[in-house]
Amino acid sequence: MTSSSQPLTIYLAGPRGFCAGVERAIDIVELALRKYGAPVYVRHEIVHNRFVVEQLEEKGAVFVEDLDAVPSDKPVVFSAHGVPKMVPTEAERREMFYIDATCPLVSKVHREAERQHKNGNTVILIGHDGHPEVEGTMGQLPEGAIQLVQSEAEARAVEVPDPERLAFVTQTTLSLDDTMGVIQVLRERFPKIQGPKQEDICYATTNRQQAVKALAGKVETLVVVGAPNSSNSQRLVEVAEKMGCDAFMVQRASQIDWDRLNGVRTIGLTAGASAPELLVDEVIAECRERFEVTVDEVRVTQEDVQFKLPRAVADAAA
Repeated sequence: MTSSSQPLTIYLAGPRGFCAGVERAIDIVELALRKYGAPVYVRHEIVHNRFVVEQLEEKGAVFVEDLDAVPSDKPVVFSAHGVPKMVPTEAERREMFYIDATCPLVSKVHREAERQHKNGNTVILIGHDGHPEVEGTMGQLPEGAIQLVQSEAEARAVEVPDPERLAFVTQTTLSLDDTMGVIQVLRERFPKIQGPKQEDICYATTNRQQAVKALAGKVETLVVVGAPNSSNSQRLVEVAEKMGCDAFMVQRASQIDWDRLNGVRTIGLTAGASAPELLVDEVIAECRERFEVTVDEVRVTQEDVQFKLPRAVADAAA
């Protein structure tokens, strides 16, 4: 299809796409394949993006949901979202070789939850039920030691054993605005509640949401490249919609409803933290087939964060 005369300005959100934790997790799988050979097993999707998972499968990664599916003589990588403490304990019991690709910022939340529990506090986790990161964080402590709160309404209703001995941590991929609302309710109800020294929501989640806010007022529609099971991608859609901007998510350019863009002259384009830039380029290329496209970037900050690789694969990066 050739481009029409309809002009379309695409404003790219900056930052967008891969964060340091996602890059590190993908690197760990690729380096493990290089060092130890295929297959390398991965417990759960290494990051929530089907394209990334399929590319790693082509290289020899095998994705499973349970350690029972992993041969004892093959390496297994734990996903960037983190795992309950019982998973590495079970791997060690079976004498399995595992590599932990948990994002260091998620690990920081785990350590904070453990510290608060050790100090005798009940821990409230602000997060979404069923998300792997939430399951991993709750699984750091004995059953019942963490209470999950998902909304301001739940924060108003939650009952705790001792309001004087209470702390909170948060899932890293939440909406900053929604989380602040929940924290405010908790602080009003429990003035002595303790929280982390700085917000648990990760820098990349915050930056991508701020970039969307910068775009939302100047575009007619926002397109988010991401996966339905990606929390940070879903939050980008929500942030735009709360600012009154039409927004929708696609995993690939082939999923775009082009009728929705009829007559639209400005769109914002961003990607969740687990979506590669290649998929953003794919959307731009498809737009060029249909419109007279101009591309501009709206950048709110630069990111230069890098995380160290685990020792088990670091030498393969040389």
